[in-house]
Amino acid sequence: MEKELVEYIAKSLVDDPSGVSVNVIEGEKSTILELKVSDNDIGKVIGKHGRIAKAMRTILSAAASKKEKRVVLEILD
Repeated sequence: MEKELVEYIAKSLVDDPSGVSVNVIEGEKSTILELKVSDNDIGKVIGKHGRIAKAMRTILSAAASKKEKRVVLEILD
C-alpha cells in the first residue's frame, strides 16, 4: 500500500510521470521505499527546504502506523 501511495503522490507532482519508480526493501520492523524520479523533477519532489519530502514522510508514517511498522522514504538522485 505504501508503494502505491508514494507513486501516486510523486506522479502527481512531476512533469514526467513515466520517470517515477519506487523500490521496496522489506525488513523485519521497517520498510525502506526508494523513490527515483527524472533529474529534471527531483526539485519538485523535494520542494523548498524539503517541505514536500517531509510531508510525504509524514503521510507515510501515518499510513504505516496501523501496521506498527516503520516506513522510511529515501529520495534517490
